[in-house]
Amino acid sequence: MSINNQAQFEGIKRVGHVVGITLKKMREYAQAGMSTKELDEFGYAILRKFGAHPAPLKDYNFPGYTCISLNHEACHGIPSHKRIIQEGDLINIDVSAELNGYYGDNGGSFIIGKDHQNLQPLVDASQEILNLAISNIKHNVRIYEIGGLIKKEANKRGFKVIKNLCGHGIGRKLHEAPKEIPNFKDRLNRGRLKKNMVIALETFISTNANYVYETDDDWTMLAENNSFVAQHEHTLIVTEGQPIVLTKVNGI
Repeated sequence: MSINNQAQFEGIKRVGHVVGITLKKMREYAQAGMSTKELDEFGYAILRKFGAHPAPLKDYNFPGYTCISLNHEACHGIPSHKRIIQEGDLINIDVSAELNGYYGDNGGSFIIGKDHQNLQPLVDASQEILNLAISNIKHNVRIYEIGGLIKKEANKRGFKVIKNLCGHGIGRKLHEAPKEIPNFKDRLNRGRLKKNMVIALETFISTNANYVYETDDDWTMLAENNSFVAQHEHTLIVTEGQPIVLTKVNGI
């Protein structure tokens, strides 16, 4: 969507804050020995307190309130009482919600406890690259330039990008135009970012994969080559200068 008045700005700002707070509290709550469903229900309780509705469930009938993915799962992991979080796991939590007709979306990957798998450099790269990409978001920038920057920075750090997962527009729905904001320089994508446009910008940085595939549950996306994937995401408003990041809470 494009922000055209103060009421729209306040609406999108509010839901951005809600999903940002929810993700932050879920990160703090997550620990080894807990099921991903317990973590999911904890997040849902926070969303309900704000009067927000989980977007994946509302828009797509996703079997969970948030998406929680572990290790080689890149995204859309289904919360389950059978999935127990282990020390050293790479976990990704993606929280998106609707509140009063507006949508916000954010996510983040992190390590549970000790980094037994030596994946902190991957997590750091994903977060750093997202921050760098955000600093280059402004009116009239070509979408493929942002994707090219993400891929260049990932390769510089010895990592790859997932090409069949991407960022997107957001606002009155979870997914709006622009439909795709890729993590690579897709020259067929001729779109430009415009002032007041609301987007969900996200990185998908991997140890050794360019693609993910859907598993038998019809939701979870698994990385090829037995790779790990780190993702970070913020909802933001494009301006003529630095964008307004709606989902950042205490610097995260």
